[in-house]
Amino acid sequence: MTSTIRSREKRTGWLLLAPALLILAAVYAYPIARSFWLSLFTQNLGTQLQPVFNGLGNYGRMAQDGRFWQTISNTMVFTISSLVLELILGLAIALVLNQAFKGRGAVRTIAILPWALPTALIAATWAWIFNDQFGVVNDLLLRLGVIDTGINWLGNPVPAMVSVVIADVWKTTSFVAILLLAGLQSISGDLYEAHAMDGATPWQSFRQITLPMLMPQILIATLFRFAQAFGIFDLIQVMTGGGPGGATETVSIYVYATVMRYLDFGYGAALVVVTFLILIAVVALAALFLSKLRSAAGEN
Repeated sequence: MTSTIRSREKRTGWLLLAPALLILAAVYAYPIARSFWLSLFTQNLGTQLQPVFNGLGNYGRMAQDGRFWQTISNTMVFTISSLVLELILGLAIALVLNQAFKGRGAVRTIAILPWALPTALIAATWAWIFNDQFGVVNDLLLRLGVIDTGINWLGNPVPAMVSVVIADVWKTTSFVAILLLAGLQSISGDLYEAHAMDGATPWQSFRQITLPMLMPQILIATLFRFAQAFGIFDLIQVMTGGGPGGATETVSIYVYATVMRYLDFGYGAALVVVTFLILIAVVALAALFLSKLRSAAGEN
């Protein structure tokens, strides 16, 4: 009897999910399948009008493409740097916003504003802030005596990467903070009171209660931000355009240049497929880790 009820509930669940799954298939599955099909052909509108079947030739070309591997390296540096800083700062902000104080609602609203602002607008603003001649950063550093001459932030490889990471962290930390704040509010205050009665310090409560119980939200925030940062385009396109000398060129910008500038649709499609597979692999690992966390929580 129980198995029949469970079977019926599963069928009902799949029936309710069917519309959403169909929409996801139309929005995501078809474009990816189409991209994979296009990646099997060679077509450059600058030199040929008709596509020529090339099998896995575009993927072989990718393996020998130094620019592609450089964009992968740039993307990983940008993604990991942004992600680590956003998690640390986001957790700190979430802990503050979780405390009771006057005007907390207004502060929470203000905290989410950077995430709500258009990315292109934010990128243009930060490009001005890091301007080597008229930017606010150089002006402050010069006034404080930290530097003697202005730094060409967006014109040198390392400072350019630092600049785009700072801009991304400023914009998206609030998103991470809101996700973690939701997790903090689900933790019962009785746990902290009981832990304090046992003689635990606030730091011990943070390590033994907050972090373990917040781990699912941390993983979800990491997953969201990894996917978004790995596919970053507009912020870097506006601030540096991938320069100087390709130092901040990400995979998304390389795909855009390949398709829109060089009109190499087959190779651009291959780049999209490989990028998608990388994201899928990360999502699968994160889902596996999250399921293990839930299993461990259920056992405890």
